Amino acid sequence: MVYCNYSLFVAEVASNFHQAMVRAHLFKTNPDPQFQLTLLEEAFANFHRYFFIMPMLARFELDIHQRIERGEGVTVDVMMKLMDDLFAEGFGGQLEIDHDRHGIIWATFGHLYADYYVYQYATGISAANALAQRILAGTPRAAEDYLRFLQAGNSVYALEALKIAGVDLTRPEPVEAGFAVLADMVDRLEKLVG
Repeated sequence: MVYCNYSLFVAEVASNFHQAMVRAHLFKTNPDPQFQLTLLEEAFANFHRYFFIMPMLARFELDIHQRIERGEGVTVDVMMKLMDDLFAEGFGGQLEIDHDRHGIIWATFGHLYADYYVYQYATGISAANALAQRILAGTPRAAEDYLRFLQAGNSVYALEALKIAGVDLTRPEPVEAGFAVLADMVDRLEKLVG
């Protein structure tokens, strides 16, 4: 009973894993182009939020905490400028920064009230897609490994539980698997609108 709870990270992995599996099933079973486009739109929004925005927010959060540790003041203007800078860097100059819109994005995420939680979205979606790809590729015992990950609960650290499931988040491959899934979705989009 003492190990039945699980971390928020494990919850993020499970949530994103099931999204990936349902999405793969829907891509396979519903060939309607409009449906496929709608499914891609949902997937791109999910990846944009978790794979792009959340890492920016994690950097934002770390920077704010470091400023406080150094005894520096933190104001709304400081936070908005930092968010603007992160967006400018993240989009590589390809986005015209709207200070009032982009600078305040940090304030729209209650997740920042849970210290160092937002990075778990990017790592969670990476691990989830790596797990899903193992199953979708027909890797022997991949489904059983995933169930063992879930069954581990809080009995081991989440990273160790992922290793039980065949995903080592201390290596770049799970993140690369996430990018590969995203690249596949871009290819699907190009074929659909083509």
